[in-house]
Amino acid sequence: MLTRINSRKMKIRRIFIIALLIFGVNSVSFAYTTTELMNGIALGAIIFTLALICLVCLVLLKTFKVMADMLLPKEEKLVIAAPVSELVIEPSEPKLSLWEKLLSLRPLAEEKNLVMDHKYDGIAELDNPTPAWFMWLFYGTIVFAFVYLLNYHVFKLGKLQDEEYAVEMTQAGVDQKAFLAKAANRVDENSVKLTADVGVLKAGKATFIQNCVACHGEHGQGIVGPNLTDEYWIHGGKINNIFKTIKYGIPDKGMISWEKQLSPKQMSEVANYIKSLKDTHPANPKASQGIKES
Repeated sequence: MLTRINSRKMKIRRIFIIALLIFGVNSVSFAYTTTELMNGIALGAIIFTLALICLVCLVLLKTFKVMADMLLPKEEKLVIAAPVSELVIEPSEPKLSLWEKLLSLRPLAEEKNLVMDHKYDGIAELDNPTPAWFMWLFYGTIVFAFVYLLNYHVFKLGKLQDEEYAVEMTQAGVDQKAFLAKAANRVDENSVKLTADVGVLKAGKATFIQNCVACHGEHGQGIVGPNLTDEYWIHGGKINNIFKTIKYGIPDKGMISWEKQLSPKQMSEVANYIKSLKDTHPANPKASQGIKES
């Protein structure tokens, strides 16, 4: 008989444990999606809520165990009374454990004492109130909602989701510009790209006029240095060749290296500007030099 009762207890416990696992997984999944939408105080509140969910799961597990013990038949104990030869079988008096007190549970034997006087359609109601700790938890959610309302909607101390989105998008734009500027300075003669971007050509022209006019002329027509507007190139007319020439210079022909004066971004801009001078036909161009390239 005891083996059969223990077997039934184990089956009930397995069912309750599986139910709790499903409940816990769903709770964690919900909490995970909400943390993507909130931060700061709200994130701390969610972590606190997760801790409470774990506590509730443990309480429910113990509750199910207590309920299973109450629903299954209890063992009867033998009480020896005088005279010793007579054995009296009395039901064991139910003793409330700490968990039963915490959950405000009463044994089924006391059900008749808990029935309230009023009935509805012949259905009686038990006077078995919700545990105090659970009610305080419920009141706590009300307090949290009130504080949340004051913080985000009344005093505007915290940012709402749309405001956080706008701030994050603005910061993302700043970070993007910083990244692109940093990436632009990583360019070299192997990675430089040909571009017709107006901003790049404008910046390249400004650098060219400031540093290159003395040798190549204001319009790239060539003075001491070669003409940059025709199809002939001494050291190659590809974008990477021009970048390399600007970067390292041609010391034996009087062109200095601009590697220390100009950033890689500026050299890339100047190289692209020089490429844009092809077939501009300035006045008084210098005679062509080098090899013709298409």
